[in-house]
Amino acid sequence: MLSTKLPQHVKIVEVGPRDGLQNEATPISADDKINLIEKLADAGVNYIESGSFVSPKWVPQMGTSTEVFEKVNRIEGVTYAALTPNLRGFEAAVAVNADEVAIFGAASQSFSQKNINCSIEESLERFAPIMEAAKKANIKVRGYVSCVLGCPYEGDIEPEQVALVAEKLLAMGCYEISLGDTVGVGNPASVTKMIQAVSARVPVEKLAVHFHDTYGQALTNIYAALQLGVSVVDSAIAGLGGCPYAKGASGNVATEDVVYMLNGLGITTGIDLTKLLQAGWFISDKLGKAPISKVSNTYLSQEE
Repeated sequence: MLSTKLPQHVKIVEVGPRDGLQNEATPISADDKINLIEKLADAGVNYIESGSFVSPKWVPQMGTSTEVFEKVNRIEGVTYAALTPNLRGFEAAVAVNADEVAIFGAASQSFSQKNINCSIEESLERFAPIMEAAKKANIKVRGYVSCVLGCPYEGDIEPEQVALVAEKLLAMGCYEISLGDTVGVGNPASVTKMIQAVSARVPVEKLAVHFHDTYGQALTNIYAALQLGVSVVDSAIAGLGGCPYAKGASGNVATEDVVYMLNGLGITTGIDLTKLLQAGWFISDKLGKAPISKVSNTYLSQEE
């Protein structure tokens, strides 16, 4: 018998066009990104992280974000969001009418130091100007916490450390906190402990989960989170994006696989799985590789 604690509806935050594509080596044109975003919206995805305003020097794949936001045909009711690591990025996002922005912190001191050369506390302080500007512009800010279940440099992360960072992002003004298993090492037990610790400081209705499928645990981890009251799930079409810390890792959990599981649980998403699969096949073809999604590959094999 299925748990009665499961939510009736889950919001899918589609991160493929940003988090998924940013690590892909094959350059994808602005037109193809726009086509992907429009296909996702047509499938019923109502939150799409569409780009990132970072230096093209560091993330070349995101160099077309301005063009993507300017040219995409927007559908009413769909949120087109952007990652903005600094005030300059935020201003660029505002200039092209991004609906929301996202900032990111880490639950690991080692990860923070090695990636952005500062402590967790210092990294969060850097976001203060963004939060102030967003408040004035009436733009919502979503917060990410990376390495919530493990770090490539220091191993396991204490759940209380994750809770402290999430609480700080909430206090800064983030309306939602996405908890990211950056290296995909989590399992249902560690997920449960982590979410229980975080929800003691941040209301569970303000939490989202962002799981990588490095060890094939993403769907079971999502199910564990759903049982604890989480009803927002980040995922990437076709399983886009690799994990740079685990060779051969598949990266983000595939949106197709998440929607298939939720459909089976009787949980609504408002997403048309057939159209979603078509969006995944479109971008996979542009990348010249098969989708990571098991659901997608099963459908493809049945058609052959």
